[in-house]
This record gives sequence, C-alpha cells and structure tokens, in this order.
Amino acid sequence: MNTSTSQLDRKGIVSFTLIAYGLAWLIVSPLWVSGQGLRHPLALPLMAGMMFSPSIAALIVTRFISRPAEGMRVALGLQLGKGRRWGWYWLFAWLAVPLIILASIFSSAALGLIRLDLAGFSGYRAVLEQAGAGAALEQLPIQALVLIQLATAFSIAPLINAIPALGEELGWRGYLLPQLLPLGQWPALLISGAIWGLWHAPVILLGYNYPQHPQLGVLLMVGFCMIWGVIFGWLRLSTGSVWPAMLAHGALNGIAGATALFLQAGASYDTALAGPLGLAGWLLPLLLIGLLAARSRLTVRYLPSSLGREG
Repeated sequence: MNTSTSQLDRKGIVSFTLIAYGLAWLIVSPLWVSGQGLRHPLALPLMAGMMFSPSIAALIVTRFISRPAEGMRVALGLQLGKGRRWGWYWLFAWLAVPLIILASIFSSAALGLIRLDLAGFSGYRAVLEQAGAGAALEQLPIQALVLIQLATAFSIAPLINAIPALGEELGWRGYLLPQLLPLGQWPALLISGAIWGLWHAPVILLGYNYPQHPQLGVLLMVGFCMIWGVIFGWLRLSTGSVWPAMLAHGALNGIAGATALFLQAGASYDTALAGPLGLAGWLLPLLLIGLLAARSRLTVRYLPSSLGREG
C-alpha cells in the first residue's frame, strides 16, 4: 500500500479525536466536580471507564461518520496477524515490554535518581504492613512475595490488563494510526502518540502519574506516549493487527507499579525523573526504537488495502 498517495480522512480523524477526548472528560468529570480529585471513592472505576473512550470513539466513527471501505474488522486491525513470524511480535509484547519497564527502574537507580533495597525489600515490606497484610510475611519471606509479584507481572498481568488496554488500543493503534499514515509513517506514529498522551490530561492534571508536577506532567505524559506509541505502532503495522499492541499495553500497565517492590523504606522519588514514567525511563525504549530504525524494521507492512470511505 502506498500511504503517500492515500487520502487523509480529516473528518474521521477530527471526529474520533473530539469524541475520545470529550468522553474522557465526561467520564472522569465527577473527580473534578466533587473537588475530591483522585481521592474520590470511585476514582479507579472512573479511570478504568475512561480507558474505553477511544474504542467507543472508533466504533462510532467507523459505523456512523466515516465508514471504511474495507470493513470495520480490517480497518481496526481485529484480525490476529499476518506474516510468517507474527507470533514473535506477540511474544515481544508479552515479555520484552515488562523487561524494559523493569530495567528502567534499575537504570534510574544507577543514575542515582531512586534508592532501592534489593536485599530486604524494606519499602515493599512497609507497604504490606501498612495494608494489614503482615500475616503474609509470617507465611512467606519477603523475597518470595516479591518473586510471586514479578512472576504475576510476566504471566497473568499482561492478559488481565489487556482487557481495559483494548479499550485504548482499538482507538489509538486500531483506528487512528492507520488513518494518519498518508502523512508518512514517522509523523503518523508520533502524532498518534501525542494525541494519546494528551488524552490523559483529565487525570494527569489531578496529580495522576506525576503528583509533584500535575501541569508539567501533561507534557511528560505526551513524551512518554509518543515513545511507547512508536513501539506499539510498530507492533500494529508489522502484523496488521491491533492485538499485539493491546497485549503490549496490558504488559506495560501490568508492571507499571513494580517500583514499589524495590524501593527502600522511607525513600521517595520524582516520577518526572525516575522510574518507567520519568525521563530516565525513556532511555531504554528510545534505544530500542533506534535499533529498530537502524535495522530498517520500522516499516509499514500489513495495512488495510484501502483507506477510502463510503458515505
């Protein structure tokens, strides 16, 4: 497919973005109206509901506003994948993504941005005791509990988190990324990532992810999503399927809180600088993108045969 000659569907893209953003603000509006912010008792369910706003937007646009000529299933990448080695992309999504996130924690420590306790896991012990789970420490040593958490993060967590992640990926990588390809692949990857990042603003401004920098955090989230959007987009474009991107997103979310396992008791850190979300955490995924680009692997392979529209 020659993306340079495909027509950009501005109506569909703008409609999708406005609906996804509008629904996101609407769903989490109780956090703002109540004045409780992230302390609202329904904060977590509301944020989980917000994750489905991009998929709802994609379905509305493809069904009622700008119908895809190739059919909704192909346009949104709902097929399992194409190519002889598409299974390797699934394996990468499942295992490599959490490894990168885990490594970003240790790279932050190596840069002196975070203090870890890899012997006694004192910070995690304190969390368990504060949560009233001290009985677990009587049954198993803290090291075993950490290993269980890590095993879960690499096995079950990507699958569990993939369900709400599909709510986002069906929109960002399923619909939006292919629609932007007439601009060129790199612009499409970066713009879709920036739109994804800015979509988080309703909760980032309340202190989510970057509690010390709620306003700057919006820009940091945009940067974070542009980087990971390239990787998720590579999975989508290389396989013609949204499912590997969904699994990668689920894997990322499933291990995002792993920093708490290794922190030294009483230690704090700036999420703008350290951990998976911070600037130090951007280094490894950027290195991966550089390697893929150097090997000419960031190429469009399997896409809908047409971006033309009916009606």
